[in-house]
Amino acid sequence: MDQNLQGNLGVEKKSKTLKQNSNTSVESSKKGGFKMKFDISENARNVLERRYLKKDKDGNPIEAPEDMLRRVSKNIAEAEKNYNKNADLTAIAEEFYEMMASLEFLPNSPTLMNAGRGLQQLAACFVLPIEDSMESIFETVKNTALIHKSGGGTGFSFSKLRPSGDMVGSTSGISSGPISFMTVFDSATEAIKQGGTRRGANMGILRIDHPDIESFITCKEDNSKLNNFNISVNITDEFMQAVDNDTDFDLKNPRSGEPVGKLNARAVYDKIVNMAWKNGDPGIIFIDRINKDNPTPHIGEMESTNPCGEQPLLPYESCNLGSINLSRMLKKASNGSGSDTFEVDYDRLGTTIDKAVRFLDNVIDMNRYPIEEIDKTTKSNRKIGLGVMGFSDMLMELAIPYNSEEAITVADEVMGFVQKRGHEASENLAKERGSFPNFKGSIFDGKHEMRNATITTIAPTGTISIINSCSSGIEPLFALAFTRNVMEGTELLEVNPIFEKVAERMGILTPELLKEAAKTGSIHEVEGIPESAKRIFVTSHEIDPEWHIRMQAVFQKYTDNAVSKTVNFNNDATVEDVEKVYRLAYDLGCKGVTVYRDGSRDAQVLTRGDKSEAPKVETEATTTSPPHGFVTEAHLRPRGEVAFGITKKMKTGCGNLYVTVNEDASGMPVEIFTQIGKAGGCATSQCEAIGRMASLAMRGGIAPEEIVKQMRGISCHLPVGYGADKVSSCSDAMAQAMDWYMSFKRHGQSVQLGGDALGEDSGKLAFTLAPELLNRGACPDCGGTVEHADGCVVCRGCGYTECG
Repeated sequence: MDQNLQGNLGVEKKSKTLKQNSNTSVESSKKGGFKMKFDISENARNVLERRYLKKDKDGNPIEAPEDMLRRVSKNIAEAEKNYNKNADLTAIAEEFYEMMASLEFLPNSPTLMNAGRGLQQLAACFVLPIEDSMESIFETVKNTALIHKSGGGTGFSFSKLRPSGDMVGSTSGISSGPISFMTVFDSATEAIKQGGTRRGANMGILRIDHPDIESFITCKEDNSKLNNFNISVNITDEFMQAVDNDTDFDLKNPRSGEPVGKLNARAVYDKIVNMAWKNGDPGIIFIDRINKDNPTPHIGEMESTNPCGEQPLLPYESCNLGSINLSRMLKKASNGSGSDTFEVDYDRLGTTIDKAVRFLDNVIDMNRYPIEEIDKTTKSNRKIGLGVMGFSDMLMELAIPYNSEEAITVADEVMGFVQKRGHEASENLAKERGSFPNFKGSIFDGKHEMRNATITTIAPTGTISIINSCSSGIEPLFALAFTRNVMEGTELLEVNPIFEKVAERMGILTPELLKEAAKTGSIHEVEGIPESAKRIFVTSHEIDPEWHIRMQAVFQKYTDNAVSKTVNFNNDATVEDVEKVYRLAYDLGCKGVTVYRDGSRDAQVLTRGDKSEAPKVETEATTTSPPHGFVTEAHLRPRGEVAFGITKKMKTGCGNLYVTVNEDASGMPVEIFTQIGKAGGCATSQCEAIGRMASLAMRGGIAPEEIVKQMRGISCHLPVGYGADKVSSCSDAMAQAMDWYMSFKRHGQSVQLGGDALGEDSGKLAFTLAPELLNRGACPDCGGTVEHADGCVVCRGCGYTECG
């Protein structure tokens, strides 16, 4: 068996994984008083080195993780001198440092990356306006480029653009409509992100009553289009009423505001639901509900959100985010029930909230905004977004199942406390520093002073939760274990440390338990484990979608802005299941909803179970001769709605190339496609073209061996070949991967799980990887399994995220 595959999913020894939180403990330098240890996992350190730390011209880190925190703390503390010339900046910086080094709180990624450095752009979320003119559109493209270059994500409403086919008065021409201009933004983002430290991300929004709404709903039906966009539909209460009544609603030309047609509300709603079931897009945003909570209605209406939907913003507004790690907000129970029970430490949580609000308010002043209008608008409203992460870990420590009434109660109490204390902290800051400039006329006017127009947001915490070694946002655990690359060709399985700790405390931590966690990400099929324990260690796909929405709704109840969350469905979920979630989200007061059904996008990993039960596919195309000796589309072997595949990583001169060969239901190879980690541009497009042609050949009946023969040995700029496989080009890499695939099929589908961590007599455990764990998408940077969580996509192995 191939050594890359055979070494995959190696498991660390139990003695190591149980100490994951302290295996890279580093004591900060005592210069300047920063004495607290910064205890982070090895995986957290890898993510920091790869994505956050200062680097030299050769890409080598020139600061340690504790240096990063020191840099950020000192920089953010400098804002204090704007309000108190005698402020002890050193003491305040140390307080900020300790809050982060103790893994109690972390700000959003741009603050960690850029504070105290030349760029000094610290905000994650931006919304830019797009007016109905070519000048406005391309001015916004330029501003988008500046924001993405600085590490931010952008949201837009395209609702003001006239529909396709409408008259353009200045030229007597015909408008191409909003979707054509979305592709311009998408292409610009694709070009910009190649040289940036963070992937650029966009939110594209269109109102439900725009004449192009049906085209917008299906604009991402082709998964190769608009890949730098999340899309959402702004849905109004009026539209939802029309859905309930099964009546028509008006489409309005944004240029004139006049009705230009009607559509049946139920039919359009069903189209939205069907597309969300198909590939996760579009999401929906309840825009009237968002504007009902707009703190500054006298300044303007909300039209758009940031890329993951949790931060509604006015045009030219930005918001900086930060999250408190709830798994650190626990203490031993004081009710005498035993040393192994815990309760929420509200004193510690309250103190952390106070410091975090002050920190985030300081960030507004220290931020160097990429556009003058953003500087002005942001400082006029001073919005911050304080949220939480590690909620699922907290529940495990409290021995409370995520999908339970008790968990809903904990969420209600904890987020209610965060909201109340956060508002009190902002009110106290206002007494010290003054209210935000647009305070007069705001929803707070006549009540009490307020430093920040908004205080709370539940945002994606993909990478900062990796740094904190905690669960992401308010999401349930995606899996009890995940894999990460530790060297080329070798992956290491890491078990969730809270799961291990609690399982050991419960007396159920056994080699068999770890084996099952390694195999499927779950322990629900392990015999002999109490049902109560299985309920506590529940994972995202084992939770009924209703609980996802109920949890989102209770957090929304105490959140000024919105809640970023993904409702994960198993692949066999129906369209009706998605519709129920959308309806429940509306009924329970959510401001939006995002869903993802496993396997609903083309880019999938490994998966190939026992094919003995796969039905044989016979179609007219396999029995009828094509006309004129040519194979037309009608005579190609169909791909089918579901394909199973396996992915091979190949090192090339253009970077790591992940080659996936997919099979149809009968077990025959039907397509090949690739993802190339960092090259982009020509390499990406050429690989896509080669993959399409090879797929076409296979569907047309050409044997894979013949395809390999044609591609093998093609050379570009590497005559001696690259890496151990002597890869001479991307074409050669694809051929070698196909060759490996065919050899793999000849020798069976079992994967070897190396290492002796699963018991002294375990040796190497062979098993077939569970499709429900492994069909969730491949990370384009490391090839690992990605999580669809927080309205975003993140790889816990390397820190890659699509959120920007």
